[in-house]
Amino acid sequence: MTLDDIASAAEAADGVAPFNEATLLALAAGDQPRISDVTDAWALIAFGEAPVELAVHPDERNKGWGRRLVDGLLSQGETQWWAHGDLPAAQGLAASAGLTPARTLLILRLAPADRGARPPAAEPRDQRPPGITIRPSTPADIDGIIAVNARAFASHPEQGAMDRADFDRRAASDWFDHDGLFVAERDGRIVGFHWTKIEGDVGEVYVVGVDPGEQGTGLGTALTARGLDHMRAAGTEAIDLYVEGDNAPALAVYHRLGFTEHARDTLYTAP
Repeated sequence: MTLDDIASAAEAADGVAPFNEATLLALAAGDQPRISDVTDAWALIAFGEAPVELAVHPDERNKGWGRRLVDGLLSQGETQWWAHGDLPAAQGLAASAGLTPARTLLILRLAPADRGARPPAAEPRDQRPPGITIRPSTPADIDGIIAVNARAFASHPEQGAMDRADFDRRAASDWFDHDGLFVAERDGRIVGFHWTKIEGDVGEVYVVGVDPGEQGTGLGTALTARGLDHMRAAGTEAIDLYVEGDNAPALAVYHRLGFTEHARDTLYTAP
């Protein structure tokens, strides 16, 4: 059985994918994982310094596989695990192994009912801070986007590490479209961006990055609104986004726009 087989079966049973996008992109690119093991009962994998992700096939659950895997990895010095969806079984496994939650990644959703209950978003020109222009990106903007991303997410363990190779890997996905990647400029310099993602009838606020010098000006709200308008015009039925659970300023913006919690991922760590 392949990792894809295990992942597909787990997602069908749980309603949430056991491996994140970064892991799947690394696999597709042929990167060498730090840890990788797959049987007919379970699969686990981790790249670089990333936490371990694991899944047990639905037919093999309640047989102690999860606990044996975690105990074995603890003995090898692994200390971090992602629990996507933070399902009750994952919470129980973490508690039994002495792991504690260290980080929460919230998945927020703007559903059709939420969108219908609010007036349409104002035109982007009405929301832009003075001196700011917002437009779709071009290939010439990529280096500027990466530079803003590095400054905006300097303390973020995953997003802040995005370099040109990582950008190109994401941009090679079927859903990528420069018309859905918006940049904000001041005096000809890129100071923010909103990267949207549309797959089927679900849109995603993929990344919103604002230069630290522009934070607090309303630029993040303006960029978010511009991307939401784009995804609404494309006919999306729901719009998702991921945000750190302790990012109060971002949560305030998204709640004002009508987003509510849909799911959450939790990072568990060993003492």
